[in-house]
Amino acid sequence: MYCCGVTVYDDCHLGHARSYIVWDTVRRYLQWRGYRVRYLQNFTDIDDKILKRAKERGVSMAEISQQYIEAYFRDIRQLNVADADDYPRVTDHIPEICDLVQTLIDKGLAYAASGDVYYSVERFPDYGKLSGRKSEDMQSGASGRVSEDGRKRHPFDFALWKGSQEDEPGWESPWGRGRPGWHIECSAMIRSQLGETIDIHGGGGDLVFPHHENEIAQSEGAHGKPLARYWTHNGMVRVNGEKMSKSLGNFTTIRELLTQIEPMVLRLFVLQAQYRKPLDFTDEAIASAQNSWATLGDGLRFGQKFGQQLAWSENGSQESLPQVKASFQTAMDDDFNTSGGLAVVFELAKELRRVGNILAHGGEISEDSQHLQRQWTTLLELAGVLGLEASSEESSEAHGLTDEAIYEFIRQRQAARKAKNFSEADRIREELKRQNVTLVDQPGGTTFIRS
Repeated sequence: MYCCGVTVYDDCHLGHARSYIVWDTVRRYLQWRGYRVRYLQNFTDIDDKILKRAKERGVSMAEISQQYIEAYFRDIRQLNVADADDYPRVTDHIPEICDLVQTLIDKGLAYAASGDVYYSVERFPDYGKLSGRKSEDMQSGASGRVSEDGRKRHPFDFALWKGSQEDEPGWESPWGRGRPGWHIECSAMIRSQLGETIDIHGGGGDLVFPHHENEIAQSEGAHGKPLARYWTHNGMVRVNGEKMSKSLGNFTTIRELLTQIEPMVLRLFVLQAQYRKPLDFTDEAIASAQNSWATLGDGLRFGQKFGQQLAWSENGSQESLPQVKASFQTAMDDDFNTSGGLAVVFELAKELRRVGNILAHGGEISEDSQHLQRQWTTLLELAGVLGLEASSEESSEAHGLTDEAIYEFIRQRQAARKAKNFSEADRIREELKRQNVTLVDQPGGTTFIRS
């Protein structure tokens, strides 16, 4: 399994968080099903954007790359994204890249031109089979990375190797000193690390064209074998209905988000949507995820809080509920439907939370103790498949007011508004704000966000 990684010139953003949470979950699920998974995710550590950032700061390209590789791990590990088995870097695979470029030249699929090397798109009949694009659509889609160049034989041809300027990093090659084009990197690293055909190739939906289309042309043109058996692409992130971008001012880094939102809330927010569909980031959606995590977190901590009180047995802790696991598997087998999987997990969590509230207030329960233990064991297992984990010391009280207390304030505020006592309603809102709780009024009711 291979997933296209980040170009390391800046902090990762919400779109990166979605992508790597998704592929981490896919990997976890396949392992839970019994597959041995070798998972690679590359770092693009040579690129025009990296060079520009290095020049702006007066440092080397390697320093910029290393800084943002470290920043990637700092941010993504907080979201409980497990490390890949390997993180190949472009600069460590220059010989393999040159070998692949030479193979394409020898097969008549590429040509050298004044220190550059281009792929001849017209020589690969299947070009466009992944994206479904016709020739008239391709030039606009490729414009972000492939510019018009008089040295090209055809405007759709794309660079495999680019000659370097004297003040730029470069490597010696049969075509002169230069550096790789963007697309050849992944083809060469996959070939070197995983072989000619892999099972799953993942990435963001914005990579279908031109990047993944070009990977197919390069790899399959060189080897005559399918590059990947399955192509999986996650949808893009929208902020309040608009595409996230720096130009619109709605660009949010993971680092900034995690100053306002708990990591597990962000992970849960991502997994609540089908991975192929757009994900809309709104205050209301985060408030909903926050409330859902409060329920799930209480369920996950049920055993630590009440297991001793319920006299749970050590042997029983290893048992789980096969029918519940079968329902979870059915949901996840449907194109990794994490929203369906979460529905199964939440049913367990809600029941445990209900019982926990009774026990916490000294009440008596009719539920069988060993069955509760099996429910909790199953919840831990299935939530773990989704990468959702709660530390034993974590609780809503650690954030100030309990959820129950906040909902009581909400009920009081609703009563005040119904009585048209708006000054009292405003007072309650401000009191909660002072305790780092922001109320969010929605058509279906009021929820809250902790800060």
